[in-house]
Amino acid sequence: MTAVLVTGGSGRLGPTVLERLVEAGFEVRAASRSARPPVGGVRWVVMDLATGQGVTEAVAGVDVIVHLASAPYKGRYTLKVELGGTSVLLAAAREVGVRHLIYTSIVGADRVPWGYFTTKVRAERLVQEGGVPWTILRATQFHGFVDEALRGLARLGVLIVDAGIPAQPVAVADLARHLVSLVGRGPSGEIEEFGGPEVLTMGELAETWLRVRGLRRRVLWVRLPGKLGRAFRAGHLTTKAQPTGKITWAEQLKRP
Repeated sequence: MTAVLVTGGSGRLGPTVLERLVEAGFEVRAASRSARPPVGGVRWVVMDLATGQGVTEAVAGVDVIVHLASAPYKGRYTLKVELGGTSVLLAAAREVGVRHLIYTSIVGADRVPWGYFTTKVRAERLVQEGGVPWTILRATQFHGFVDEALRGLARLGVLIVDAGIPAQPVAVADLARHLVSLVGRGPSGEIEEFGGPEVLTMGELAETWLRVRGLRRRVLWVRLPGKLGRAFRAGHLTTKAQPTGKITWAEQLKRP
């Protein structure tokens, strides 16, 4: 049976990936910085990417690593996890002969002038040069991320949106299924992309969000300035890659 280690197993994407891997019949272990009992067919192992503690033990006997762990917008800690942690993980995986490492990144990471995106590209290069067979999967923004951003703005009493920015949010459930398919397929040695089933402007996302949530808020259309705004409006957060997810933005919002 193929043994799969998932880093970031307790994050936004991790629990659904773990569930799908178990359903697919893989031997599944997940990494956490603190001890957890086995649950739902998943064995938890203690590992801290920021310090390197437990990494060697966590990868022992593993065939595939799904590297989901991230630490966005946390200063030096971000670099410790995203770069230092990925380097340590690759070294341990190389030592034990891991057959495939899947690294999750962000659509547009190489085209949008944003600090965290640059860090993801640096981590991608580590994976490409790490000596372990690999697949890099860049995903579009999660539905939940967009939802949280709009909820935060709504608390201010107004939604401030650059309506000219196209986006292609993806459901965690769809992305998890796709990742499991990559585990079964094997390494491609390519940077691949995966997005949601539809491209909508931020204006359309905001209007749908207000309608489904039954909220009344003033929407203030503001053009995001500078290189960042131009990169967003150029569609760099979207992809033409196939296949795509199936769950639309409106469908996701209507789910309990």
